[in-house]
Amino acid sequence: MRIGVDATCWANARGYGRFTRELLQHLVELPSDHQFVFFLDGASDPVFHLNGPRTRRHRVRLSEAPTQAASAEGYRSPLDLLRMTRAVAREPLDVFFFPSVYTYFPLPLDLPAVTTIHDTIAERFPELTFATRRAQAFWNAKVRLAVRQSQRVLTVSDFSRRDLAPRLGIDPGRIDVTEEGAAAAYAPGAPEAVAAAAARQGLGPDDRWFTYVGGFNPHKNVEDLVRAHAAVCRATPRPPHLLLVGTVDADVFHGSVGSIRETIAREGTGAWVHWTGFLPDEELALLHTGACAVVLPSACEGFGLPAVEGAACGAPVIATTESPLPELLEGGGRFVTPGDVAGLTRALADLASDPARRDALGRVARARANALSWRRGAEQALASLERAAS
Repeated sequence: MRIGVDATCWANARGYGRFTRELLQHLVELPSDHQFVFFLDGASDPVFHLNGPRTRRHRVRLSEAPTQAASAEGYRSPLDLLRMTRAVAREPLDVFFFPSVYTYFPLPLDLPAVTTIHDTIAERFPELTFATRRAQAFWNAKVRLAVRQSQRVLTVSDFSRRDLAPRLGIDPGRIDVTEEGAAAAYAPGAPEAVAAAAARQGLGPDDRWFTYVGGFNPHKNVEDLVRAHAAVCRATPRPPHLLLVGTVDADVFHGSVGSIRETIAREGTGAWVHWTGFLPDEELALLHTGACAVVLPSACEGFGLPAVEGAACGAPVIATTESPLPELLEGGGRFVTPGDVAGLTRALADLASDPARRDALGRVARARANALSWRRGAEQALASLERAAS
């Protein structure tokens, strides 16, 4: 079977990119006779590294990278979409795979497809996701067309599958679930390495900290986290620090960095909140290892990979109930209803003040996270592609 793949998300620094890189790498490593043709653009081609006897790459010249054009404010050029469609049409393919609907483009009508829709955040919370109604309309049209053109829809959890079917009008029998997992870099670090990583963030040997990893978009509820953290700071003579990890100034999604900064200023916690910017996996794993918890208080998560990665390092999680995390990491942390700042405050205070409880929850979290596997996710994705092509 010849499988075409949209790999233009490869260079994306957010969750879509992580999913694309990990899943595709494990997909080509599976024992099979299938061949893969990867369609790339000017941003993804230079950093793409999957090469082998069963892989081919096809670079398509576009006026703008799909991961930039399909942003909160923009839309993709019709000519660029046509170029992608024509490039695919020139290849003799049996099935096509989109690791994310984010970079979807129309396919030749006779080509079966599997499209990954990670969550329904844009549909549930459009006011938190899009800067304009125009951007929302483009997104809705794209998703509807992708669903109509795909034989199978892939998603990343049973939680997301249960939401996709009624919200997007998809027959549940067409939806397959794939698994995510923590990359190999996410494992507990040695104490001296953890201390060195903390020092690089301006933290001392006796300091405690929480980690947040992800985007700074309204639906991530980072402002609620800042408020809860501030309440903990006011209640203790030795406040824990909060590390906000992620890209601040190059995010193509609808962001709320300005309002987060204003909230920090109002709460007076600037000395205990650290904007780290992007961090390599190895550095982030060390900070997770020493953290009181990794916190993900979003309005909704289709999977919640940053929490799973933190858990793989032995950190307990404080995460949203609107996600699969209470099931995936059961017994490995505290799970809080989105918007419940008081509940979030109690969870932060509990894990900051009780190291024994933190360690016990962290052991469970790590065992749960290590049971998840990108290889198994690749096997599930391949099974979906085989169903679509049959």
